[in-house]
Amino acid sequence: MSILDDARALAESGPLCDACLGRVFADKSFGLTNAERGRSLRVAAALDADEPFEPVETTDCWVCEGRCAEFDEWAERCAESIDGVEFGTYQVGTRTPPLIEENELLLREGAGLDEDAGELFKSEFNREVGKRVGQLTETEVDFSRPDVQFTLNLEDDDVETRVHSAFVYGRYRKLERDIPQTEWPCRECDGSGYQGKQPCDYCGGSGYLYDESVEQLSAPVVLDVMDGVEALFHGAGREDVDALMLGTGRPFVIEVKEPRRRSIDVEQLEGDINAFAEGKVEVEGLRLATYDMVERVKELDANKTYRAEVEFGDDVTEEGLEEALAELDGATVEQYTPHRVDHRRASLTRTRDVYSATGELHDARHATVDIHGAGGLYIKELVSGDEGRTNPSLAGILGVDAVVTALDVVAVEGEEETFEDEEFFKQGE
Repeated sequence: MSILDDARALAESGPLCDACLGRVFADKSFGLTNAERGRSLRVAAALDADEPFEPVETTDCWVCEGRCAEFDEWAERCAESIDGVEFGTYQVGTRTPPLIEENELLLREGAGLDEDAGELFKSEFNREVGKRVGQLTETEVDFSRPDVQFTLNLEDDDVETRVHSAFVYGRYRKLERDIPQTEWPCRECDGSGYQGKQPCDYCGGSGYLYDESVEQLSAPVVLDVMDGVEALFHGAGREDVDALMLGTGRPFVIEVKEPRRRSIDVEQLEGDINAFAEGKVEVEGLRLATYDMVERVKELDANKTYRAEVEFGDDVTEEGLEEALAELDGATVEQYTPHRVDHRRASLTRTRDVYSATGELHDARHATVDIHGAGGLYIKELVSGDEGRTNPSLAGILGVDAVVTALDVVAVEGEEETFEDEEFFKQGE
């Protein structure tokens, strides 16, 4: 059968609008809408048979039940649902009523055509409404991770609008000790601040073990600037609460849910955060990032460099320290889960490499040690030995007790590639 014969067979099924007729032949020719295809086929069939041309009103169509006349209306409803929200990309999806899906199958079966011939109603509705949304909002469609997702629920006559999160990447330095990376709820009152009807004695009624965190000193500023509903902090690992984070800082991402603003001045934001943190925390290198940057920050293999102030339980010579550090330099270390974290870490032996180990003895009982090692290397235990759980260790090699009295992280870098890959940043930002 010819395409005109197929068009006639389809048209004989009942009142069929141009879009529903043309949609069956959506894979034929290019540069035409389905409605243009359908009208062209209807005209060509009438000419070929020398019969009167009989148009069909879209509202009378038995397949789409007039829905193909509603593209403009749904696009306007999408635009209205996002009024006041700044976005650059979007995607449109459609939940097709079961009756229309059934009508589509019956239409093709009745004409002896494959059930997937051409294009489905849902695809056309997505595209036609989507084109109009772009024109109304001056934004672009994005089929991967758009700023906004519109879902058209035709049966319920409803537009579901989802504003996806925005992401800000940067590096932070923590300049004061006893500040955790993220909020630390009190374990005694589960963060409520109360034990029964009385204020919690353990946290003083605050609900937190620490009054401030890197998250609390940065995320609220980003949340306010982007006018979102919630901010989440994602770090590339975390330093101990009593450790400083210095040098080039630790990579992080702040995720803002349902932001109303996306085009922000990141340099101004950087200054605002640093002013808000009052010297306790500093951030730098802020950039708008993609959704995938969260996974990158959390999953990219990273190495770290530490500086530790060490106190020995007995006298140590400069030569003895140099020899011990030389033995650690390049060593593969076995570390059984440390005592201090065994309440929240699985009990197992981990193997980590020490890339370099250097140090300086200040007096017979005190030294500064610099360790560069693989991610996950426990530095305090590398120094102390943790009662034999870490081997080799500085204390074990020297044969004296050793303890870290102050610890600083001075670098966190990707093991084989940098965190700051342009692929993971918003282009043009």
